[in-house]
Amino acid sequence: MLLHGRVRWILISWMFVISAIAYLDRVNISIAASSIEKEFHLDHLQMGWVFSAFVLGYALFQAPGGRLADRFGPRRVLTLGAVWWALFTSLTAFAPAGFSGALLTLVSVRFLLGIGEAVVYPASNRLVASWIPSQERGIANGFIFAGVGAGSGIAPPLITYVLLHYGWRWSFWVSALIGLAAGALWFLVARDRPEEHPWVSSGELAHVRSGLPGSSKLPPEDPLAWRTIFTSKNVLMITLSYFCYGYVAYIFFTWFFSYVSAVRGLNLKASSYYGMLPFLAMATCSPLGGLIGDRWSKRYGRRLGRCGVAGAGIALAGIFIAIGPLARDVRLASLVLAGGAGALYLSQSAFWSVTSDIGGRSAGSVSGVMNMGNQLGGALTASLTPFIAKHFGWNVSFFAAAVLCAVGSLAWLMVQPEEELTDASARPTAASTP
Repeated sequence: MLLHGRVRWILISWMFVISAIAYLDRVNISIAASSIEKEFHLDHLQMGWVFSAFVLGYALFQAPGGRLADRFGPRRVLTLGAVWWALFTSLTAFAPAGFSGALLTLVSVRFLLGIGEAVVYPASNRLVASWIPSQERGIANGFIFAGVGAGSGIAPPLITYVLLHYGWRWSFWVSALIGLAAGALWFLVARDRPEEHPWVSSGELAHVRSGLPGSSKLPPEDPLAWRTIFTSKNVLMITLSYFCYGYVAYIFFTWFFSYVSAVRGLNLKASSYYGMLPFLAMATCSPLGGLIGDRWSKRYGRRLGRCGVAGAGIALAGIFIAIGPLARDVRLASLVLAGGAGALYLSQSAFWSVTSDIGGRSAGSVSGVMNMGNQLGGALTASLTPFIAKHFGWNVSFFAAAVLCAVGSLAWLMVQPEEELTDASARPTAASTP
């Protein structure tokens, strides 16, 4: 049978699709932003509040979303999430022209959309923790997060085409329909654990189980205590680094298109193509970073394979992002900044592979806490970037992001990727009591 021994990669491939759609649903508003601003008489700062509302809802529900995935499994949680975000993506476009409460409506709807999308990656990490052996997690996570670049890269030409031919509202309705279809197919194909899937062979099951850390084999009904997660130095350092990462990444998701068009003067058609470059770089470098991480982890250990790749990638991103805006030619600036986005995504799979390894049966909860830091960074940049640009210039906005890259890179020096979290390590045991 063609599926023999490959079911885990079918599920990872569909997670790539869901990841791409999730980012299509969140990036579409940055493409339609100028049309929305014009119709409802909003300025950039007000539009920044709309961007931040999504990221705030997304950030606040990362940890609860991860716990839901740990408790109820990624199959059901992701299916319900797809229905939720399709609903609120479509509602983004329902405010009528001239509506006086448009700003409040957009902020509310995008906040609720963020809540629904918050389950995507913690549930994905819960899937990886159950289905993917440790030695394959870099490439698996890299491929999943290549969907971020794919979805974000597809968005500029697709949304621009729909916007020009059918109006900005249809860009949201099309995104919603695509999400519903993906969620329905996920429910049909996915299972929470390999032993539950009728297509999994005994050979694939043995291969998966042989590469799982100890706690990943325990029942999911017994998750780690929140205290254990929030007091772990490893979790705190990874979360700090992901906060910095998120601040930088969200410049591309929220303001890059406006930067190359409104600030640097590219027309709408050219902006739609140059606006794709950072996301194509993300889609390419995410699996590349995962592949390098897996190989180096096998050869040199996880300290270099995970922490080394992550720290180097973020540091390199800072260099590109600092010098990119200095280029006088907007096309060259776009290429250099796209290089920064790609370098940043070399580190992406390391965040999720390490939290999957150290989190085990609670990988959803651990990665949810980490991703909450990421999204708080994103919420900050959505509003702070235009504020800095207005008062100090766009070059300073990018330089601030470069400084945070340095902080995020250094945080990986304090991460120990082989220390699996256990509740016993967070409190004294009877044997250790004097």
